Amino acid sequence: MKKVLFFALLAAFALNASAAKKKEKAPSTKPVFTVVKEIPITSIKDQNRSGTCWDYSTLSFFEAEILKKTGKTYDLCESFVANKTYMDRAIQVVRFHGDCQFAQGGSAYDVLYVLKNYGICPEDAMPFPGSLYGDSLNNFNEFFSVMEPYVASVAKSTAKKISNQWKVGLQGILDAYLGKCPEKFNYQGKEYTPKSFASSLGLDWNDYVSITSYTHKPFYTAFPVEVQDNWRFPSSWNLPMDEMMQVIDYAVSQGYTVAWGGDVSEDGFTRQGLAYAIDEKKAESLAGSDMAKWLKMTAQKKRSIIDSLGCKVPELVPTQEMRQERYDNWELTDDHGMLIYGIAKDQNGKEYYMVKNSWGESGDYKGIWYMTKAFIAANTMDFLVNKNAIPADIRKKLEDAARAKGIGD
Repeated sequence: MKKVLFFALLAAFALNASAAKKKEKAPSTKPVFTVVKEIPITSIKDQNRSGTCWDYSTLSFFEAEILKKTGKTYDLCESFVANKTYMDRAIQVVRFHGDCQFAQGGSAYDVLYVLKNYGICPEDAMPFPGSLYGDSLNNFNEFFSVMEPYVASVAKSTAKKISNQWKVGLQGILDAYLGKCPEKFNYQGKEYTPKSFASSLGLDWNDYVSITSYTHKPFYTAFPVEVQDNWRFPSSWNLPMDEMMQVIDYAVSQGYTVAWGGDVSEDGFTRQGLAYAIDEKKAESLAGSDMAKWLKMTAQKKRSIIDSLGCKVPELVPTQEMRQERYDNWELTDDHGMLIYGIAKDQNGKEYYMVKNSWGESGDYKGIWYMTKAFIAANTMDFLVNKNAIPADIRKKLEDAARAKGIGD
């Protein structure tokens, strides 16, 4: 019996040694990350079946700002922001007689606007997402199938005059699916209103600016980025692409996070938690096909090739001209909001931003995405950042421009 056990152990050892040897011989394309800089953030959340990435990512940003400034951890309420935002958006749609979009999406500025004008409450001051209609997380399918036609029927009314009662009805729908926004609540033994709670968080809402980079407007000026979910028309400061990227790098190096908005519909953005600005011409060559064949491939087949190339997938070098062309021809779209909170390097020395998503602990990295700097440069629509996280030379250019226009920094 002992002899049998000895040979069994010997065989197992040989198999393990052989597997390890094969593993050593086979070059891995899966990135192995080393953290360069990581900023403390709050927990991963799940927006589930709702178009509220703008809400989750920007509240995560402000939670990180509070954590940096005060050392306190908060879980701020996305439902409060959504409730206030959807009512305001509906009012705008009615004022425009339906000639603008009513949708689930929004921008980072919507969250900032709510914090400044309505306040905020902690997560547990309102019903847990989805709980009011028997779900465990947000599911806006029924919610918006009720709300969209309601808003449209008012906005497209042929009446010469409408009453304010439509707002009462809409508020009922919002409260039924999201929960009623509290007028007062208790937090850690103290009573607050949403406005007094927002004031207690220790942040100055005037510290935040939006940054973008396009050539159809002059650099060092501010303009509303022309996408449908930018419906409040807040302005973003327009920087050359290289300076836009300098702001992100400097912010992270100084311990600030960035509320990023951009395009994740590209082939290089994977559900496994990686994002590359793929050079398709080089990728198809490495995959052993010609460009014509590559273009005819299904998205699934392309994804398989991209996954097999892994961190060795060839990347484009983004340019200012490329960004503008893709924006103008609808390739660069406003798809998703996420939180940049760190920088990491792979085994080949390539740098990636560490990005917090709001899809729960999905992907290979439990809700975190590693997005190359090339991907971010190519696919950024705009981002919200603390003005103190902008390099001094760039900030001076913006302040000088603001003074010249008489609009403040």
